[in-house]
Amino acid sequence: MAGKKTSFLKKVIISIFLLILIGGGIGGYWAYLLVFQPNVKLEGKNAEYFYIHTNATFADVLKDLSEQHIIVNQASFERLAELKKYKMKVHPGRYRLHDRMSNNELINMLRAGIQEPVQITFNNIRTKEQLASRVGKRLEADSFQFLDLLNNKDFTIKYGFTKANILSIFIPNTYEMYWNTSSEEFMNRMAKEYKSFWNDKRKTQAKEINLSQSEVSVLASIVQAEQSRFNDEKAVIAGLYINRLKKGMALQSDPTLIYALGDFTINRVLNGDKDIDSPYNTYKYAGLPPGPICLPEISSLDAVLNYRKSNYIYMCAKEDFSGRHNFAETIEQHAIYAKRYREALDKHNIRR
Repeated sequence: MAGKKTSFLKKVIISIFLLILIGGGIGGYWAYLLVFQPNVKLEGKNAEYFYIHTNATFADVLKDLSEQHIIVNQASFERLAELKKYKMKVHPGRYRLHDRMSNNELINMLRAGIQEPVQITFNNIRTKEQLASRVGKRLEADSFQFLDLLNNKDFTIKYGFTKANILSIFIPNTYEMYWNTSSEEFMNRMAKEYKSFWNDKRKTQAKEINLSQSEVSVLASIVQAEQSRFNDEKAVIAGLYINRLKKGMALQSDPTLIYALGDFTINRVLNGDKDIDSPYNTYKYAGLPPGPICLPEISSLDAVLNYRKSNYIYMCAKEDFSGRHNFAETIEQHAIYAKRYREALDKHNIRR
């Protein structure tokens, strides 16, 4: 009798042990699936960017992951996020997701805020609106809010600029920053880059030619607008305009007139255009306009600081449409070059 009880007890113990093992195995397998099983599906793509906006909550993240069909099992992601306390550590940013990422990999990246920076390049920019649009396409910062800041007198004065010349603070280049950079943070970064560009050497050069840093930027923008293809001409053009400034002559730059007209499709400036009443009309008003007419490249800024000395007073685009210019010291020689160019425009039926 005792032997039967002992045998029965052993069976019970073994059964319980087996149940524990099975239960543990199931639990372990479930835990494995929860943590390590691939749960990111990118529909054939190896990688994709996922954006978390500033002030987003965990509920927002979960909703976006689900609606964008990024995660396969929402319940497992949510459960592990709770265990790893991600719900209280949501960081905004631009995150690079990889196909077949596990919940553990995804949550660890999001919780630590390990985002991938963006590269923002701004060149060929003429207006504040164009700049704001470019920034808004690359960063979370709202383009309209950014534009409002550029037109805010109290804001621009903090950086030592006016609403008219604030574009001088932007040195065209490629910059790396995080997607969730705010408008104010972006401006602070640009101010830092501006100060870095204007080192002691460049400051000294500006003083030697009797121009402020902003004036150098304005003149460089004109040089840039006149010559964006051949850098070797830029110093010559800069020298020509400095000659005019020294003589008190009007700059008579067609690009400033086009800027005043606001029509950048114009290929031929007409005499009637020169009547527009604008501080950017350098046919009507002598001296530099109040602000840059584009964002000058570093090569244009340095061309002004290192302008080539000459006796040139006049310039005209070459009639071969090469993008180069004929330079002249006298009005008589300039008239010859100008006639050739007008005839070339007529020949190619370029009326506007």
